[in-house]
Amino acid sequence: MSRGFSRVVLVGNLGRDPEMRYSQNGTPVTTFSLAVNRRRRDQEGQYQDETSWFRVTLFRFQAENANEWLRKGNKVLVEGQLNIRQYTDSNGVERTSVDVTADSFLNLTSREESMGEAAGSYGSYNRDNRGGGQNGPQGGSRPQQGQDQQRNDPFENFDDIEDVPF
Repeated sequence: MSRGFSRVVLVGNLGRDPEMRYSQNGTPVTTFSLAVNRRRRDQEGQYQDETSWFRVTLFRFQAENANEWLRKGNKVLVEGQLNIRQYTDSNGVERTSVDVTADSFLNLTSREESMGEAAGSYGSYNRDNRGGGQNGPQGGSRPQQGQDQQRNDPFENFDDIEDVPF
């Protein structure tokens, strides 16, 4: 019998905050639900929005990172193995679960979007906070720089990393 290959790439939004637990041997395991939306035309030509839900599971360091960085509503790209299973719930109803055992994820939501106003200095590069400047994280002031070094500062005309031309 030949071996098959199953791979899925999903982009969607977290339906709830990730939940992390540890397996019996101490391996971190994080799960979250992912809503993938799409728009299609019905028979009358009207657009209809559809949402498919996936249960995503991550292991080891990916699980720890997801638990730390992802929050409900974040847009995430997930890549992994697709698993479809059928089961009977407690009420006797046949159900189908679509699970993804993810190898990797990428948070597509910026820090500003996920943290709102609290992002402050985390979300953008601040030239004065590069490591000990006059208004830097260590406070106080650093020794005066020479005139040559100040003239050769490549970031002199840029207030924010968004302005840097690369």
